[in-house]
Amino acid sequence: MAFGPGSFNGGSQRPGAVDYRLARRFLISEYRKGRLARHQVCDAHPELMRAARAVGTPTSVTCPICEEQPLMLVTYVFGPRLPAHGRCVSEPGELAKLNKRTDALTAYVVEVCPGCSWHHLARTFPLGRAVRRAASS
Repeated sequence: MAFGPGSFNGGSQRPGAVDYRLARRFLISEYRKGRLARHQVCDAHPELMRAARAVGTPTSVTCPICEEQPLMLVTYVFGPRLPAHGRCVSEPGELAKLNKRTDALTAYVVEVCPGCSWHHLARTFPLGRAVRRAASS
């Protein structure tokens, strides 16, 4: 499952959140102009594809590359005392629980097409009480 910053803080954008829409638009534009081949943009790692199929959150957005399947959102969290490969968030309560930790964590939300293997980092945002303390200082 994928969750945005607003899923646990009343819908407001958190300080430190980064949205990658402009990079996404550029990549899609380059593909549509023929400057990038499909194999160059549809190269999601098998583990990301598995996560998208198993725990991804479906969206109403159709894949901009194959234009056939809806995109899935997958959220990973990285930080101290988490596995080196990060933690794939699979339920809403898990992200809220991670947000209560004292460590500074970072969540990454990735768009994935389960059909053609296109993927793109959609946004990142900070988690944890250390982040909230720094923002309120």
